[in-house]
Parts: sequence; structure tokens; C-alpha cells
Amino acid sequence: MIDEVVKIHDSFSIEIKLGYATRRTQKENDYAINIWFFVPNSLDINRYTYSTRDFYNDLKTNIRLITPVYLLREIAAGENSPFIHLEKSFQDLASNPIRKNVAEYEYHIKMFQSILKSSLRDEIQHIIKNEVKEDIPFLVKAYVSNVNLIAEKYRGLRRVINAPTVQKDLMRYYFYGDEFMSNIIEQNTLILLTSFKHSEKDDLAKSKDILFDLIIKEREYKKEKDYPFVGKHSKDSYRELIHRRGVLKKYVESQLFLSTSTKKDGVLVEQILYSLAAGMAMIFATAVAFTFQQKFGNFTIPLFIALVISYMLKDRIKELMRYYFTGKLKRFFFDQKTKIKVKNNHPIGWCKEGFDFIIERKIPKGVVKARNRSLIMGVENRVTAEKVFMYRKFLRLSRNELNKVYQHYTITGVNDIIRFNVSRFISKMDNPEIPLYLVNHNHYEVIYGEKVYYLNMIISYQYEGSTHYSRYRLVLNRDGIKELVKC
Repeated sequence: MIDEVVKIHDSFSIEIKLGYATRRTQKENDYAINIWFFVPNSLDINRYTYSTRDFYNDLKTNIRLITPVYLLREIAAGENSPFIHLEKSFQDLASNPIRKNVAEYEYHIKMFQSILKSSLRDEIQHIIKNEVKEDIPFLVKAYVSNVNLIAEKYRGLRRVINAPTVQKDLMRYYFYGDEFMSNIIEQNTLILLTSFKHSEKDDLAKSKDILFDLIIKEREYKKEKDYPFVGKHSKDSYRELIHRRGVLKKYVESQLFLSTSTKKDGVLVEQILYSLAAGMAMIFATAVAFTFQQKFGNFTIPLFIALVISYMLKDRIKELMRYYFTGKLKRFFFDQKTKIKVKNNHPIGWCKEGFDFIIERKIPKGVVKARNRSLIMGVENRVTAEKVFMYRKFLRLSRNELNKVYQHYTITGVNDIIRFNVSRFISKMDNPEIPLYLVNHNHYEVIYGEKVYYLNMIISYQYEGSTHYSRYRLVLNRDGIKELVKC
């Protein structure tokens, strides 16, 4: 199963998040992803101006584990709450602070906070999008109650490790988790509160009040613990606050991110084929030399000329054969292969990536149908066709290896987070605003309209014999990305 989320990451980047869930009954799970980019010809993006190296410079990928799924109420009071593993790791550390227990203690703090962050996000989105409006006050009240209980239970664990056996450096891991928890509680509660901004109903007014109380409570707690918070401070302090939050986020989520090692794919076959190309060129040159030597003898002018010409042609033949073999290799091999590893460099799978420009007649019918060009685009394509390039990825995950490494939590698979930067695409765009003339009776005025370009993106993925297509349209101009629409 593959989950897909595509969104704008910043003014010049889009983010494609693909979730690969594995089947427990299947030892190895294979996933094939193709992303087709249809670029307007006016942007001058082609195989000569946009190389494979340019593409991979614009591409940033992170592979991380899918966060274990828990309901907020399960974390607060469930029988299988991650608090069970967290509390045990605290007690083991206090009783016997050996290296193994220290690693488990830090690991469970990170996992607990990552799980909580995911659960908070899912809970508030459930409330915001809930169609049973009369249940919203109950859901908000339950949200606040669960959050308070979770915060109280985590903060109560401090007394477990506040022992002579636990050094101050180890206590810091707890406080990092505590500060991160306070940040995500405040941020998610503010998102929920903002969603009620235009509601005037009395029942939601009460919900707003308890959400405000929760935010104020966390603010007061931050002051008490001397954690940075948003107040009437200088801009420099805000800069430090944002940086600190980013560092804490990376620290907590580092347990989910996987290590990778990348190398070129098909290197051995490539070298063999290149050697074959050199050998075929040498056969040609040697055959010419032998033929002219037999006919004109040694140390003659015709033989000398033949040797020079054969040497010149030998190099060209070798390069032509290399070019031919390179094109053939792309059909069977990828540009690079990445090994995916978890802690202790334990491999759980691998992925291969490839990039190439595709001529229109070689685009699969399913992709063309998903592209669904409009009439005006059809006219444009008859004049100057779109340029099409494709990013392809093949990923294999081992369910057995995942089970060996993660025993405390259920890990269903991995998330592949792809960020693609379009800065190179805007260099040859026109000005973002074009003057238009509004005529009214005997006078006119100049108004300005946006000049935009449309970059279409088709994502196709194959899993267990089925193929799925989805289309997105990226609207951009010289100032960056304006809109991303799923068609």
C-alpha cells in the first residue's frame, strides 16, 4: 500500500510524501514509483540545458520510519500506551545506568515524543474536519483532558530519574523531551483554536475558553522552567527560539530517520560494455591496418594515411558505441542505488532512482490520459510541444528485518519525503505582472495581471500488480510557486 501527500513546502519547493506500508505476511515488499513532469517549452528545460546532475541537485530525499499510530486517549490511559516502555526505561536507568540502559532511555524519550506529535496532529485534524458538529465540544474537552493527563504523567517521571545514579547530562534528555512536548501542545492547540476563529456559537465559545486555558497553562509552565516562549522580546530572541525549536524537532525525530548509503547502479555492467565498445573500435582499426599493410606493404604513404584515418574513426566509433550502450543501460539500470539502514547499520531494504527525458511517443497511454490536456494546451503542443522528464524509483523493504529491529513498537513501513526545487525553472520566465488596458467609454486605465506558467506532474505507482495515477498542476511565476492543485 502506498499513501501519497503532495504539498507546497516553500516558495520554490514542493514536497511529495510517499508512505510505503508493508504486509506482515509478505517477506519482501516491492514498490515502483514514476513521477512525470510536463514542462512548458518556453521555460527551455531539455536534456541539453537540464542535466541529470542538475535534477539530483534540485532533489532532496529523506527516508524515515512511519510513526507508530496511537490514539491520543490510548497514550493517556490505554493498556498498550507507550508510557509503559517509557516508564520502564526510566526505572532501568535509575537502577542501573549502564550504556545499554542509557541508550534505551534516550530512545524511548524520542519515540514517545514522536508518537505524541503524530497523535496530536491527527486528533486536531479529526476535530477540525469533523462533520458531526454537535460532537465538537465533547471532542475538544476530551482533547484537553487527554493532553493534560499526558503532560502530567510525563512530567511525573522526572522524580524517577532524579536520583544519585543519574548524571545531569542524562537529565537533559528528559528536559529536551519536556520542552518539545510543551511546544507541540501549544502549537497544535493554537491550530485548533484558529479553526474556530469565525464561529460565534455558544458551545464553541466554551471550547475556545478551555483551549485558551491550556495554552496559557503551557506558557506559564515554560516561564517556570525557563524554556523559550513567544512573548514581547527582541527579534534576535525570536530567531534563537525558532532555531532551538528546529534543533529539538531534529533531535526527537532522529530516531525515525534512516541512514542511507548511495552508489552508482550497474557500474560493473557499464564498465564491461564500455570495454566492449573500446574492443569493437580496436577491431575496426586493426582490420584497416592489416588490410592496407597486405595491399601496400610496410612503410608506405597509403598505409600511413590509412592508419591515421582508422585511428580517428576508432575514437569516434568508441564514443558512438558508449553513447549507444548508455541509452540501452537506462532501460535496465537506474542512476543510483541506495541501501536503507536502521540503527547499528542494520539493512532493511534498498531503493533505486533514475532520471531521463522522454519523447512524447514513448509516454505510456495511462500517463497521457491522466495528463488530460485541455483544448488550449492541445493547440500549444501543436506549435511547441511540452518537454517531459521522468523520475523513477524502485524500492524494496524487508518485513522480516523490520520485525527484528523494532520489537517495542509496531512499525508498518517507511515514509519517503521528496522535496523538489523549481528555482532553475524560473530563470527564463517573463515578468510576473503583465500590463492590461481597461477601456471605459472615452478613457482607459492600466491594470496588471499575473503571468503564470503551468507545470503538470503525474505520479504513477505500482504495487501488487495494480497501477494508480494522480495528477497535480503546479502554478508558478518569476516570484515562485503560487498554487498547487490536484486535478
